[in-house]
Amino acid sequence: MLTYTPMENYAIADNFSLLAKLMDIHGDNPFKAKSFANAAFQIEKLTVPLQETPRDAIFRIKGIGESTGKSVLEMLDTGQFTALEEYLAKTPPGILDMMRIKGIGPKKIATIWKELEIETLGELLYACNENRLSLLKGFGQKTQESIRQSIEFFLSNRERFLYAEVAPFAIELTQLLEKTFSPAPVSLTGAFRRQQPVIDELEAVIGVPIEQVSEQFHSLEGFERLGNNDDSILVQFRDQVKIRLYGTAPEHFAVKLFTTTGTEAFLTAFFAREGASNGGNETTEAAIFARAGIPEIAPALRETPDILLKAAAGKLPKLIQPGDIKGIIHSHSQWSDGMSSLEDMAVAARDKGFEYLVISDHSRSAFYANGLHPDRILAQHAQVDELNKKLAPFKIFKSIEADILNDGSLDYPDEILRSFDLVIASVHSNLKMPEEKAMARLLAAIANPYTTILGHMTGRLLLSRNGYPVNHPAIIDACVANEVVIELNAHPRRLDIDWEWIPMAIDKGAMLSIDPDAHTIEGYNDIRYGTLAAQKGGLTAERNLSSFGLSELETWLAARRQSKGI
Repeated sequence: MLTYTPMENYAIADNFSLLAKLMDIHGDNPFKAKSFANAAFQIEKLTVPLQETPRDAIFRIKGIGESTGKSVLEMLDTGQFTALEEYLAKTPPGILDMMRIKGIGPKKIATIWKELEIETLGELLYACNENRLSLLKGFGQKTQESIRQSIEFFLSNRERFLYAEVAPFAIELTQLLEKTFSPAPVSLTGAFRRQQPVIDELEAVIGVPIEQVSEQFHSLEGFERLGNNDDSILVQFRDQVKIRLYGTAPEHFAVKLFTTTGTEAFLTAFFAREGASNGGNETTEAAIFARAGIPEIAPALRETPDILLKAAAGKLPKLIQPGDIKGIIHSHSQWSDGMSSLEDMAVAARDKGFEYLVISDHSRSAFYANGLHPDRILAQHAQVDELNKKLAPFKIFKSIEADILNDGSLDYPDEILRSFDLVIASVHSNLKMPEEKAMARLLAAIANPYTTILGHMTGRLLLSRNGYPVNHPAIIDACVANEVVIELNAHPRRLDIDWEWIPMAIDKGAMLSIDPDAHTIEGYNDIRYGTLAAQKGGLTAERNLSSFGLSELETWLAARRQSKGI
């Protein structure tokens, strides 16, 4: 008795077509791949089901040979296709996702995978935004932009979003709710209000009873109701993030906002304090905190009970603000994979009110990013000197994002590293490392006297790539011991170092730096997202390198070089 449903023609054809594409991606026998693709094409045209075709007749069908015929019989008899399963087993799932993106065929996917080591759509989108694809043979700006748009469309239906992706919609939603429920108070709450880097759903509190929220919801065009409970309704607007709307009496608005903002762990610890109550009628959150005998804690910090102890001890930090950033550290120009010229990047930074720009194009091992060979470094440094005369008092610092190689060494010998004002050391290749290997590479790079900043510590891409495992306390200790600054990469898909490790870094005496890793002039705006993440970790301007003014940074760099003897 059969324990499976015999495959229909379209399923067999789909399997052959998928196998042909995977063989092309893996660079295997092109003639064999073509035979499977041709078999798929012929099977799709058949008017009689293969399961009703005599076995010997299958081998006489046009386009079906010995190998493809045996594969058809295997699928008919067992419901399995061993050859395809073997290819699927050695193909990262993200590669299959790429096959669903318009404008990327097997050959292009192979190039992306093998040359850029990209295995997920999130990584591919990041590469498009960094102008990486246009540098590959067979690609160009038009192709790159088309792929970027196709990926964004594909990803629009997923369940989780980056904070930066939902932020514009969150503003529009707030304005819509304020207009709809005026004069009732409205505020975003939950994970978005706590500035979490990844958002599952937007939450908002409205100062009217939930029955009124539910009734007036029907007047909002384009929204779909997904569910409801006693004090909230769950809705969604087209392909945007899901939205939870809380309703409450106006006099209870502050209390509702407070109880929907903090995490369960934070709220449990808060209400365990003497004097705290969740049944009061305070009209402000400050009054709720005052009743518990502690100063108001910023929403971004309402994650863990630890912050309550700091508040009680009067040790809440004065959180860093976007306006505290005085210069752009970590940026790329057309010298490597940036979209704009060095002069345009510098002028834009100056015109935005920054005092300096640290230009840190990619090093030579990053061939996919047009990394700089020694002769091009000399040429870039000559241009920096010219621009510094032209743009003074604004200053461009000579830097490089030096690849940390497999043995932990940096991408250039000491005599070249010595020519830079500062060096950002980052891992960009062979990211699939066990912790032991990752730690060996990072610790060796941190110990290099020319390493000034450790770039994006784990190499993660939020919602796309976990990054390599590291021992955060050991890395932080090494950075402190070697006077190496820890980057908080502000790109909203990185935000690496993760905010949860910032308190430890601060306690151990580390210096951090909020850096946009900008590949475009617009990329400077990512500083905002880095600052929001830094606030969650309690970072202050005093402990952030990019908050140093020009003269302060020059003094700091000179002192560090002297202490290192370089």
